[in-house]
Amino acid sequence: MNDLADHARGLRTLPPSCGPVRLIAVDGHAGSGKSTFAGHLAAALGDAPVLHLDDLATHEELFGWADRLRAQVLDPLSRGEPALYTPYDWTARRSGPPRTLDPAPVMLIEGVGAGRSAVRPFLAGLLWIEGDSEASWERGRHRDGPGLSDFWDGWTVAEQRHFADDPSYPFADAVIRRMPMGYEWLEGLHPTPVASHIITDSEA
Repeated sequence: MNDLADHARGLRTLPPSCGPVRLIAVDGHAGSGKSTFAGHLAAALGDAPVLHLDDLATHEELFGWADRLRAQVLDPLSRGEPALYTPYDWTARRSGPPRTLDPAPVMLIEGVGAGRSAVRPFLAGLLWIEGDSEASWERGRHRDGPGLSDFWDGWTVAEQRHFADDPSYPFADAVIRRMPMGYEWLEGLHPTPVASHIITDSEA
């Protein structure tokens, strides 16, 4: 098992990718454990800010958030300015109060599609959470309960279409495997100088 603190130190050495920010994407199938991993990694980074893409998606636009992400978050951060975005309230089905996201040395963006082509030019690294789609979706369904069964039926179709058109996995610098105690970091399919920073030991 790898020590997240070691990888956090490696991430801090990456060149800035979005203005002064080293933006790290955590992508994978719904239900694969992205949010949990991002939380652990953010803590290892000294409470690095985390942008959850669930805050930008909506019922009507499960994957139609790319322009909104760029205008509200990526472009301001690339100028060294705070981002101001309006998170979506999934219960009320409307946008909530605006939130500010200040630039930080390392920031995480997590969610299905975090490594999509429109976002990759702003990334210092792309991490993919390992997991079969069907098994991940089943965990998600179990987590959310039968009340969201109809939502999941629509989601799985939308996710399949998204990754068929705009896959993230082939561009991952590292693949994160969930272990009984922690995480294992494996080299991704996109061997770049970034990957050599992220993979800090010989387990890949």
